[in-house]
Amino acid sequence: MTRQVLLVVNPDRETNREAAREVAELFGAAGFQLRVLDAKVADFLAAQGHTTVRDPLPLTISEDEPASGVELVFVLGGDGTLLRAAELARPARVPILGVNLGRMGFLTEADSSALADAVRRVVDKSYQVERRMTVDVTVTVDGDVLARTWALNEASVEKSSRERILDALISIDAHPVSSFGCDGVLCATPTGSTAYAFSAGGPIIWPDVEALVVVPSNAHAMFARPMVVSRESVIDIDIDPHGSTGVLTCDGMRHVELPVGARIHVVAGEVPVLLARLWEGPFTDRLVHKFALPVKGWRERHAPE
Repeated sequence: MTRQVLLVVNPDRETNREAAREVAELFGAAGFQLRVLDAKVADFLAAQGHTTVRDPLPLTISEDEPASGVELVFVLGGDGTLLRAAELARPARVPILGVNLGRMGFLTEADSSALADAVRRVVDKSYQVERRMTVDVTVTVDGDVLARTWALNEASVEKSSRERILDALISIDAHPVSSFGCDGVLCATPTGSTAYAFSAGGPIIWPDVEALVVVPSNAHAMFARPMVVSRESVIDIDIDPHGSTGVLTCDGMRHVELPVGARIHVVAGEVPVLLARLWEGPFTDRLVHKFALPVKGWRERHAPE
């Protein structure tokens, strides 16, 4: 049976197209069949004579399941591209391998300089798979379900108008904790703790810690510190029925308008996201590398020549 990989890439940048051509050549030489989502990708790969690329798949996850049957989703881009790929890979229960063509690329596994090695490791099945925790989110109004969605990084509840304040009540396991006016409230996974939640002042949580973090954003209250709760905890955010409307955003992509009186119910997700890992070092080393953290102690920095 022919081995298949789904290639996810933003074709609007020339550097991305060049990387996609190299990936297609390498996988084609190894006998793989590539799947692509975007007609632009299929067109420029076909123009290069890559017959391994099949007809472009429409970007309709629920109907066509483009990741179904592939052994891996290969992503060229930054964290945003990888998060979009996670929408395809998660229901198919297949791992994602990201090669960073963006800036930081915290979720990606290799830099563009290691592109050929990343493909080789996929061909040889020389990689590990990590299960990354997600969150499932339900929005209700007066007990009626308005929306159901999910996130790998974070579910962000924010005010819908910059001129207004969002009045929110946070409850943990059905017990109210604090209410305040704010710009928003973030509910993040350990994976998302290095993303938006980190920028909002939340703690970094190691990926193997089974926990959720709640981070108020610009809250007008004495008690508005980030909170780390158990994986088993249930987080509810209630929007004041006499206040302002809000918006729920999951991973920066899936949006739900929140009317006054809405309740946002957040729990640990039933379906994880699988990340393919090439780098065998601990998360501490990844953190230092990605953030370019200074790790020399003051004694070493000031040692005599």
